[in-house]
Amino acid sequence: MADPRRVEFGDFLRSRREKLAPKTVGLPAGSRRRTAGLRREEVAQLAGIGVDWYIRLEQGRTVSPSVTTIDALARALRLSKTEHAHLKALARDGARGAFTREIVPPAILRLVESLPHPAYITGRRWDVLAWNAAAEEVFAFGRLLEEDRNTLLLMMTNKRTRKSYGAGWADVAKRMVAMFRATHDVWAGDPAFAELLTRLREGSPEFVKWWGAHEVHGTLSGRKTMTHPTKGVLHFEHTSFQANDDPALKLVIYTPVGG
Repeated sequence: MADPRRVEFGDFLRSRREKLAPKTVGLPAGSRRRTAGLRREEVAQLAGIGVDWYIRLEQGRTVSPSVTTIDALARALRLSKTEHAHLKALARDGARGAFTREIVPPAILRLVESLPHPAYITGRRWDVLAWNAAAEEVFAFGRLLEEDRNTLLLMMTNKRTRKSYGAGWADVAKRMVAMFRATHDVWAGDPAFAELLTRLREGSPEFVKWWGAHEVHGTLSGRKTMTHPTKGVLHFEHTSFQANDDPALKLVIYTPVGG
């Protein structure tokens, strides 16, 4: 059975190849192209590798490309830094245990609870593991079942969350899907991630569409505007921090700003 990470590696190569216009890399468009993207042999030539070898990579076969090959593919496909890093992560070998839900250490719990602004802790699967009183006022995590406390699941399938973002929902949600893609693919095939993916696909047609595009983005700070049922319009700057005690844990803080 093929390694799910290798399958995602191949799918990612294919998605980038199909989105790269020939003229971008100095090739003629031609009249016999059935798709707008590059051909496999063209990517192989640009990367300086054999066509058969490239086809095996795109098919998700069990092969181990070198760092030099990964770098050459990144240049050939004009990958961004984030996309290049994603390709490297998918190419890494090494055993990985099954995902288990993280436990937040007491010291980090006390830190979160002491913060005056909305703050919460997420794990590798984007599950919300802990939050403070200010976050409860805005997000109402405590009213949800534990299995529903997941930031991407809330964004894509929760009607209350979608309504709170109004016209800006699609931009925020689409970017979150691309950010989660970088996390998911490294855990491809894991039962916990597969279960979450099934719920997202069944609960959101937009997710299905955006997921198929295989876009990848890194985590960035930014601003969000939400409409709360009792507090009205809220404007926040959000940023995240990784815990030194356990890099799987991420602290997210929402700082109020002027409208």
